Amino acid sequence: MPDASDILKAKVLVVDDQQANVLLLERMLGGAGYESVTSTLDPRSVSELHGKNRYDLILLDLQMPGMDGFQVMEGLKRIEMDGYLPVLVITAQPDHKLRALRAGARDFISKPFDVAEVLTRVHNQLEVRLLHVEIRRKNEELKQLFDQVVAERKVSERLALQVPPDSIAARLQARPDVATDSFADVTVVIADIVGLAERTPAVSAAALTLLVEEIFTGFDGVVTQRGLRKIKTLGNSYMAAAGVPLAAGDHAARAAHAALDMMGVVERFNERGGQKLQVRIGIASGAVVAGVIGKRLYLYDVWGDAVNVASRMESHGVAGRVQVAESTRRLLAEPFELEARGAIAVEGKGEMQTWFVTGRTGASGKQATNGGHKSWEHEQTVS
Repeated sequence: MPDASDILKAKVLVVDDQQANVLLLERMLGGAGYESVTSTLDPRSVSELHGKNRYDLILLDLQMPGMDGFQVMEGLKRIEMDGYLPVLVITAQPDHKLRALRAGARDFISKPFDVAEVLTRVHNQLEVRLLHVEIRRKNEELKQLFDQVVAERKVSERLALQVPPDSIAARLQARPDVATDSFADVTVVIADIVGLAERTPAVSAAALTLLVEEIFTGFDGVVTQRGLRKIKTLGNSYMAAAGVPLAAGDHAARAAHAALDMMGVVERFNERGGQKLQVRIGIASGAVVAGVIGKRLYLYDVWGDAVNVASRMESHGVAGRVQVAESTRRLLAEPFELEARGAIAVEGKGEMQTWFVTGRTGASGKQATNGGHKSWEHEQTVS
């Protein structure tokens, strides 16, 4: 909301063909602390003056010779293209009040003037006007930011599609018929942002896109820093893998570090924006096949049991926690802290033993990220 100083600094124009009325209104407003009050006796000059000065409020008399207030408002509509006329009409005719409001005026002041009424209505309309201007400015900034993000995302996606990993690119040049690799030791991370569905009715598509973009950009930084490869995003899900396209002996540790760092990305996002989003992460290790999809535009993707299990670990997981399969748990040691969740029923797999990665000890990371929960039994799975 605009503060009192902004309202008193707002630009006000008084339009009346009677000098006495102009002086009286100027005295009232000046006495109340308004710092930028100007006036004119000529209604024909209002549009030109407003075009140059963009007044925050125009006090407009309706009955003037040569050009009445209704004609003045028609001229102002050609300047205020968004339809918002910052006009407070002045009239002694009761039937003119409703007509003026229908013509686009925001409010009216009755003659003879009542000081309290004049100051109250002027203050209220200036507050509304300044708020309208601020909202319009922020909407324009948001649109520009959204357009910039969309443009940059298109460029990055085009480059990502056209440039496969170096090892794959070399093989495509040497043997175009071969575009896949088998990897025996890979860890797959799948992260899903939880809470977006509840926000969708109250947030525009543009704002929601920017929200997801900011979080995924943070995930991109984590993946790069921890030595994983981003595979793809789908809606509010993010997939990365450690150990492809180059083998890595510590692939499970890399993935666990990245998962905890992703939790931190969402926590910091919530702190900055006052949000309540969470991320649900699933991790699994094992063999995969990595390959290039497409003939003209390349997309690097991975398939295999580790991908399927990681997907189940995420979908059967808990919001705000990192769940790992037994295949990954066996590969994790210090500095990771793990908590046994027990066996869960997984479609296509039967019962699977699962674990939560609750944090890191020592100098290798942060404190546990399970939000201070003492045990799994007290938490509720969020789908």
